[in-house]
Amino acid sequence: MIEILNRINILAKKQKEDGLTQTELKERQELRLEYLQIIRGQVISTVKGLTILDPLGNDVTPEKLKKDQQNNH
Repeated sequence: MIEILNRINILAKKQKEDGLTQTELKERQELRLEYLQIIRGQVISTVKGLTILDPLGNDVTPEKLKKDQQNNH
């Protein structure tokens, strides 16, 4: 993921300085999509690992999330 982000940053810097070719524009778009997929996957993974407790310590995790957690274990 770091390599993708580094390349996105290199292309952003180049765009500010000289502009990008059509090939680089396409590469940038593909890298952005790949980066977003990775981030979304990480967020989903994190959320699926959550247990939500109320102030009294009762499990109030939504049923949909509980079902998803059970299906993934």
